[in-house]
Amino acid sequence: MKTIASCVEQLIKHQPFVEDALARKIINYSALAEDYQPRIEKMLGKPVNNGSIIMALRRYYPQKRINEKQVRDLGDIVVRSGITDFTFLNSSTILESQAKLLDQVKDIPKAYFTYSSTFHESNILVSNDLTEVVKTCFDKETCVTIKSDLSSISIELPVDNSKTVGLYFYIFKLLAYEGIPIFEVLSTSNYFTLFLEMQHVNQAFALINEIKGA
Repeated sequence: MKTIASCVEQLIKHQPFVEDALARKIINYSALAEDYQPRIEKMLGKPVNNGSIIMALRRYYPQKRINEKQVRDLGDIVVRSGITDFTFLNSSTILESQAKLLDQVKDIPKAYFTYSSTFHESNILVSNDLTEVVKTCFDKETCVTIKSDLSSISIELPVDNSKTVGLYFYIFKLLAYEGIPIFEVLSTSNYFTLFLEMQHVNQAFALINEIKGA
């Protein structure tokens, strides 16, 4: 059976920024209750008193979703600039094109190259000086997008990061608060890389470095 408290909890769970503000006690309960009132009345199918919603908000206990010590345990942060992102539609020849590219770049010192794939698309990130090589190797493929002059921020993750709830959310939340868009994301077991437009990288680096010392 739905109650005002369960409706409030459901709404908050879908608004992590609101939950964060509640945890920090910097939100106006009355204004939030007024905003929630029409949705809660629709969920319950009956009129709801605004004061009851305020009471439910005050009683709501935000869950602690991340151990901040683990955020401070983030390892080295490496910034790289001059990266081009290619996205191609998958095809019966996409792996052949990838093999051509690997053969071309294997003997190039310090070549930056990373490849990822989903069911529909394949993504290639290379240093800007390899863009023509990619275009030649993938000349038979359908290119969806090309974005040049990106920068990357690679972060060494703490031990047991796969068991840490909310680690990525904490980083994404920080960047979202500051209005920093993320162009691309890649991760491995122990490293996490963000790709951003060049004008945002210095601010993003400063923010991520800041939470390590918080």
